[in-house]
Amino acid sequence: MSRRTSLKITDERERQLEKASEIVASGPDDDPPMSVVIDAALAHLIQSKENIHQARGELDPVAIQQFNTDVLGLRYRTKIESQWR
Repeated sequence: MSRRTSLKITDERERQLEKASEIVASGPDDDPPMSVVIDAALAHLIQSKENIHQARGELDPVAIQQFNTDVLGLRYRTKIESQWR
């Protein structure tokens, strides 16, 4: 991962941040800071990967594949792949 000093907020990224902010907010009047929203998204990504990996031994492949996303996906019960980028 390269380190950058600025984060470009495109229109699509702004929409994603708004949706994520609604999920993280404790209520309709809560407006969490962007850092909290990003921290929550990162924690969710890490936990999702761990959960899918752990479920691999307990569930059949068809059930696990229902939880695949554009970012995380499990193929052939052998590995977890990040399709992001």
